[in-house]
Amino acid sequence: MPSTEFSREGIVILKLSNGYNVGISIKDAYVEVVKEGYVKTYTEEGGGTSTYVRGSSDSLISIVSTGGTIVSRVEYETGAVKPALTAEDLIDFIPELKDLGSIEVIDLYRILSENMTPKHWSSIAEVVGKKILSGVDGVVVAHGTDTMSYTASALAFALRNLPQPVVLVGSQRSSDRPSSDSALNLLAAVITSLNAPFGEVVVAMHGTISDNYVLVHRGVKVRKIHSSRRDAFQSINDIPLAKVIFPDKRFIMINNRFLSRCRKDELILMPKFEEKVSIVKAYPGIDPEIIDFLVDRRFKGIVIEGTGLGHINDSCIESLRRAVEEGVVVVMTTQTIFGRVNMNVYTTGRKLLLSGVLPGSDMLAETAYVKLSWLLANFNDLDSVKKLFTKNMVYEINEVHEDYLYPRWYHGD
Repeated sequence: MPSTEFSREGIVILKLSNGYNVGISIKDAYVEVVKEGYVKTYTEEGGGTSTYVRGSSDSLISIVSTGGTIVSRVEYETGAVKPALTAEDLIDFIPELKDLGSIEVIDLYRILSENMTPKHWSSIAEVVGKKILSGVDGVVVAHGTDTMSYTASALAFALRNLPQPVVLVGSQRSSDRPSSDSALNLLAAVITSLNAPFGEVVVAMHGTISDNYVLVHRGVKVRKIHSSRRDAFQSINDIPLAKVIFPDKRFIMINNRFLSRCRKDELILMPKFEEKVSIVKAYPGIDPEIIDFLVDRRFKGIVIEGTGLGHINDSCIESLRRAVEEGVVVVMTTQTIFGRVNMNVYTTGRKLLLSGVLPGSDMLAETAYVKLSWLLANFNDLDSVKKLFTKNMVYEINEVHEDYLYPRWYHGD
């Protein structure tokens, strides 16, 4: 394999037939070059080309590939993991897909999810909207897991009155690993796209570390809360909408609070996002100059990831008041995983409200960031932006928190 910045001098990296890599010292070793110059490279931009494989049913599923582990497989000639960017590649990897319908793969992007930007959200929304209007039976977006919840939120606001679900899916383990979760997640995503009664943007990922079911989370209420586990995604301040049980591939609803499918002619595409929006995390000793810097750089929106019920150091209040006076929309969320902000309880919260800071209820900080970006790009009137921000539009706000929404982790035997 090609050397990396982590390869030590005098070490050759080999790709084994089981998919794992091994480093071998070449000191006092005999090395024979079998073939030279066999290297393939792949551009980050897929170009939007599409491929198609006919399935055994009348359904047509469109899979929009944006990159990430979910659409990758090992190429043993080079030892690299490459995007599986054609319908033929995916069918070779997951033959069961043909049983669900014909498969169309749109090679839109080949990027790591941390490199996603609001511009990418816009183009993904436009492609998905066009596919829905063209009459496909299911739409799945393959995406890297690290920022998948951001893109899910973006599509939830950009695609209004959905006539069918839009399912984002990712993978924690690449397909060259025996523990890969990519095939099961993708199968569940396609099953969800065809069978779900809701018209929402959702995320389909493993529900446990085993292969017994995949959970379908509401896109504006999900967060990746583990860096490597297969069940890394959890619904926050809400319960999942559904699950797909394996091995019999049963789709089951588990949440009766959802947006029903609309008619196709009711679909509204609003794919613009404002890039001059920022998230600021409150921490002990935070310097208010951070806020001043964003205002001076003409940012249009600031999301505060505050402490507890929605607080930040008193020293920042004057800077936040200045931001609001200069036309910046400032909103408050909480950095706790569960719960909601309530800025009427303590003096700091009341001061922030009087300064014009908007409460974000129980919205996740990333959802609030995306929603504010979307509102600022699509509504010119600041009063409308502020009013709509506090309005529940796609179930990004859950007004009632039942006790079961708060998980209790290990308390000892």
